[in-house]
Amino acid sequence: MKKIKEWVGGRKKKREEEYEETKKKFEEAIGKPSIHFTVEMPKGFEDMRTEFLQLEKDEKFQKRVENLVKRELRKEREKKKEK
Repeated sequence: MKKIKEWVGGRKKKREEEYEETKKKFEEAIGKPSIHFTVEMPKGFEDMRTEFLQLEKDEKFQKRVENLVKRELRKEREKKKEK
């Protein structure tokens, strides 16, 4: 019985992974482009774990990251115009 549960559980996990991959491809093709990445806690800031984890939900922080992306894209656009 245990092996059957593991077999069924493994299939479910595989289907979930396939769904997430298909969803990602669909969003890339149809939806508004977006990027997602992981930021590890910087060394030396281990005492600020709670504050670090709260940044993910901090709207002000998200806006600052969006502004950083805009600046970087503008720089790239200017480089292309100069060539």
